[in-house]
Amino acid sequence: MNQAKIIGQIKKLRTEIEAHNHRYYVLDNPIISDSEFDKLFRQLQNLEAKYPELISPNSPTQRVGAVPLSAFQTIKHKMPMLSLSNAFNSGELRDFQQQIFRKLSDENAKIRYACEPKLDGLAVSLLYKNGQFVSGATRGDGNVGEDITQNLRTIRSIPLHLRETEIPAPKMLEIRGEVFIKKGDFQKLNESQLSVGDSPFANPRNAAAGSLRQLDPKITASRPLSIFCYEVGISDGVEFRSHQAFLEALPKWGFAVSPLIEFVDSIGDVMKFYEKWTENRDSLDYEIDGIVIKVDDYFLRQKLGVRSRSPRWAIAGKFPAIQTTTKILNISVQIGRTGALTPVAELEPVEIGGVIVSRATLHNQDEIDRKDIRVGDTVFVQRAGDVIPEVVKVVLEKRQNNSQKFKLPQNCPICNHAAIREGDDAVLRCINAECPAQIKRRIEHFASKNAMDIDGLGPKIVEQLVENGLISSVADLFNLKKIDIVNLDRQGELSAKNLIESIEKSKNTTFGRFLFALGIRNIGEHTARILSEKYPNVESLKSSKLEELIDIFEIGDIVAQSIIDFFADQTNVQIVDACLNAGIIWKPEEKAEIPQIFEGKIFVFTGALQQFTRDQAKQMVRERGGKATGSVSKKTDFVVIGENAGNKAEKAKKLGVKILTEEEFLAIINFVRKGIE
Repeated sequence: MNQAKIIGQIKKLRTEIEAHNHRYYVLDNPIISDSEFDKLFRQLQNLEAKYPELISPNSPTQRVGAVPLSAFQTIKHKMPMLSLSNAFNSGELRDFQQQIFRKLSDENAKIRYACEPKLDGLAVSLLYKNGQFVSGATRGDGNVGEDITQNLRTIRSIPLHLRETEIPAPKMLEIRGEVFIKKGDFQKLNESQLSVGDSPFANPRNAAAGSLRQLDPKITASRPLSIFCYEVGISDGVEFRSHQAFLEALPKWGFAVSPLIEFVDSIGDVMKFYEKWTENRDSLDYEIDGIVIKVDDYFLRQKLGVRSRSPRWAIAGKFPAIQTTTKILNISVQIGRTGALTPVAELEPVEIGGVIVSRATLHNQDEIDRKDIRVGDTVFVQRAGDVIPEVVKVVLEKRQNNSQKFKLPQNCPICNHAAIREGDDAVLRCINAECPAQIKRRIEHFASKNAMDIDGLGPKIVEQLVENGLISSVADLFNLKKIDIVNLDRQGELSAKNLIESIEKSKNTTFGRFLFALGIRNIGEHTARILSEKYPNVESLKSSKLEELIDIFEIGDIVAQSIIDFFADQTNVQIVDACLNAGIIWKPEEKAEIPQIFEGKIFVFTGALQQFTRDQAKQMVRERGGKATGSVSKKTDFVVIGENAGNKAEKAKKLGVKILTEEEFLAIINFVRKGIE
């Protein structure tokens, strides 16, 4: 093959790969599978390995990281990266508008605002010359930042060259953005850290910042970094009249932009945006710590000008903090419904995200040892939405000299029976099924909203009922009389009447809810619903065999064994029978509507499937509007292959039929990023 042909082939592959990267990372709309992308990438790698003189620093293959640096150099920003003034309440946000009016000398000025989420990551500047990415830096002191060009090249959502569009690429373009790590990716990263004996990161922001400041770009390349771009530094040769026009150009050039940005015409609408994301911030897959409000019109921005360190045309509306420091006053031990001993940090009360927090879970002994948490320590505590507060890390610099390592007791602190760890279980458990604490927690779980939904049966009443010997299992609830409740502390005739009626009402439930309410280990709401669809009643489930249970899609070995163990215990069987004899009946399950994503599509399954049986796979296709056949033809849309796939896979290739792995098929089922083409 001559040189020109090789260069052409390499250029074509680079263009095609960058186009797919753009669809995946910027548009979130891929048109090929991971395996197809990997095939293209390997072709380019092989060609560049064979002809190293043709390797370009902006090739997609060069994102994996360059030679480690001995130290970071510095880069002077073309335009200063200013900080933002902060507003911490609605009054300060309204003051921002009044300051704009005063500066413009016009209290009737019509101001349009851009409202953006304020990402909790690391701000960076990206410089492009003649459409090519040439350098990138941290904010630094606003004028000079650290040169992290090689690390930024590894982030696939940063274009290495600007895409061709109707808007010509500026001769020089400086873009500002925020590098961050998604919550799911952060959890996986910390799991990876722990698996190799490294300390976990305290939060996604620290992980993102630490990843970008690695001297070895290969380490950065291994981290799941993302970026949203949001501002311009300089744009030589291309002018924009508004921020909206600039943001609309960014995706066309290849930059990722937050889909949450809104443009509004009043400070009242700004407040609505602020309140919406104050309330819904936890629904996002990445951390935000506020919103940014900017004047949209670039001409007005020029008139408003800047202060020494911040623009007059923008401000950050900060959310209440969800992570702060406090002191551990004591560590107590709670006993759960399955006997688990859970250590809980008793904290010096502190406000986090508008809520006073005085307790935080420490999970188990392994977690305490890993973070080296001790009584008296000053710690970072975080809370997100309704999630139980947790201790993130210890501030070792403030540790007391006489502090002692904490160890969970080897005996249950409630009943004094032995507490043991079973197999690989990280949890220490009280082995006494009659432990009063376990009984109380099982009853509370049974009565909870997503289980039997017994309104009015809270922890305090459960405590009194058990302590007074009125109940010793969930089945005893159905034998309670109104007089039993009236005789309890602070319980009158009306509250007693309401509770008895609520217990009676709970008898009309679904089999799935009842299974969940029983508190079988490893059986959550979703698993209970799956079992209720397979088995119509307790007797059929109780008589099921281990192999039969394991064969159910989404029921693994551990869950199956938990069911077998539960019904092997005669005490459990007696309690279940007593509940049924009390008059519990099933009403029809409310089946979730399954989106018909396979409407008109024909599937063929071949090879040894590992994650589901052939019948399960066909059922999944049929439930979603598709058909599953046994032979491949031109009418076939997808062939799903397992291990040792044979002639059907070969025929699919010849006919150009789309081939999916089991993982890709499940990704479509679960609405992961892949889609039906």
